[in-house]
Amino acid sequence: MSSVPHAAEPRLLRGFLAVAEELHFTRAAARLFVAQQALSRDVRRLERELGVELFVRTTRQVVLTADGERLVPYARRVVAAQEELVAAFRQVRPLLVDLNSPGLATGARVLRRARELAPELELMARYESGLTYAAAEMLAGRLDVSFGRFAGLDPAVRGGLEQQPVRYEPMTVILPEDHRLAALDAVPLAEMAGESVYAGAGNPRTPEWTELAERLFEERGIEVAAPAPLAVGEEEFQRIMAKTRTPVLAVVDFPPMPGTVSRPLVDPVPLSPVSLVWRKGFAHPGLDTLRRAAVELGRAEVWLSHPEDGWIPATDALIMMTFT
Repeated sequence: MSSVPHAAEPRLLRGFLAVAEELHFTRAAARLFVAQQALSRDVRRLERELGVELFVRTTRQVVLTADGERLVPYARRVVAAQEELVAAFRQVRPLLVDLNSPGLATGARVLRRARELAPELELMARYESGLTYAAAEMLAGRLDVSFGRFAGLDPAVRGGLEQQPVRYEPMTVILPEDHRLAALDAVPLAEMAGESVYAGAGNPRTPEWTELAERLFEERGIEVAAPAPLAVGEEEFQRIMAKTRTPVLAVVDFPPMPGTVSRPLVDPVPLSPVSLVWRKGFAHPGLDTLRRAAVELGRAEVWLSHPEDGWIPATDALIMMTFT
């Protein structure tokens, strides 16, 4: 018997099974919606590939040979497996959406709106803490979508990803209730001179956030606080920050922490650029829905409006103006 790389081809086996069940080439061809000549050609090809005769053909009838009888159960298993495979991939798998950390509003609100727009899809939240870590997970195929500062990623990493600008988030500072600046309604950056502010230094998942803080604090006399013990989860983070009493650089929707106040930063208003990020070439109806939800919310709430007194690094501004 010759090698059979094409004999297991589902189309050939499906044609063979139709003839085996109908024992009539014309009826089998009509059942498959193909020309009788094409079906006869496929059966002959299958016989040639297997090196056996599958049917005895006369002008009056078509009869399975012993080899044809032997092939029937194998052919049915191959065709069934192929149909099972196709059916499995017709079902849309869940989309894994990283929201960075519980309590951060932008990604959570986009996800919530996307679920409203497409309730039939399964959009599952993940919390990977920072875009740097999430980017590696997306490139490895273990995560689908994330939110964060795209310009803060290594250029080689950015090359494997795509992004859609979502929002300029105004930045705030979280202060202990008895801090010297806590009584202000808004804190001018000049008033922060001499302060040491926590901005995720030492956290390997969020260097893009620390680097943004370093750019903001540069030449303003503000220091990035030394690494604190790496806290996992909202409660642990709040406990560590309460213990160190260090001001925390945050964004406008950062969840409240006991014993602290959140004050917007002004003069200028520093902005944290947020993009929706995914692996280059990745396609999923859930991604399309997230992108639509981000556009809807952005337009309704003017998320991509850049205030006149807003501050953002030039590299970030260029990327945020570039839509995929």
